[in-house]
Amino acid sequence: MTDGLNIAEWVHMLRCPDNREAYRALQSLQEASDLDNAVYAYIDTFIEMMRDSNSYIRTRGLTLIACNAKWDEEGKIDGIIDEYLGHATDNKPITARQCIKSLPELAEAKPHLMPYIASSLRQADTSQYADSMKPLIQNDIRDALLALDSMQCGSIKKAKQAQTS
Repeated sequence: MTDGLNIAEWVHMLRCPDNREAYRALQSLQEASDLDNAVYAYIDTFIEMMRDSNSYIRTRGLTLIACNAKWDEEGKIDGIIDEYLGHATDNKPITARQCIKSLPELAEAKPHLMPYIASSLRQADTSQYADSMKPLIQNDIRDALLALDSMQCGSIKKAKQAQTS
């Protein structure tokens, strides 16, 4: 499932005009990202996708960046975190929502970025969104902040347990 050829094909399919095909490729790459770091080899492609004018492609790039954060020993994600966080208020609300929902996964892989991510979410300006979308995005922000707080509390408990052992 994670051989280089299939991964290359899936990455290519992420830009497929048929969104169902592209979504299948995204799902396959997400699954492969859980198994090993083979998909991380395409992190630069995912970063480029995050910058695409097409919101579906941006969303796929953001999702795969977060999925591969655990493999980012090079610190590439640290270098683009501001740009990534900017998508939490993307002009397309669906992209913003997916970005926000991916932040706990990214923060779990990169705990040193957790305070920065939380601060960015607290400062997110949702005033640009229609009244129908604004509460959804605000709830996503709340849920992401709760997840981050929970992770931080878990890290503090583990550190205290390690000190008493």
